[in-house]
Amino acid sequence: MKKEIKRFRITKGDEKIKVAWKLVREVAKYSHSGPFWKFLEENFGIKEKDVKEIMRFLEQVGEVEIHRSIDGKRLYVSTLKDIKENPIKLDRWLK
Repeated sequence: MKKEIKRFRITKGDEKIKVAWKLVREVAKYSHSGPFWKFLEENFGIKEKDVKEIMRFLEQVGEVEIHRSIDGKRLYVSTLKDIKENPIKLDRWLK
């Protein structure tokens, strides 16, 4: 997965979106594991800030909507759990 993060940083355009989605889907597989960020760091060497950066990018281009708490904070792990459980939303099928 570290290679995918490096690839995300150097690609542009539609390819960047594809790489970001691939990484987010891969990370979402582990969203129900213990302390999530610690699990990713220990097992894959992936830092929390890298995953958050990729998710914010996807939100900026309109690909994903990160869940928010009542006070407006972003809920990254909840969003990843939702992606894992519902990988393709109805609006994707309509496009």
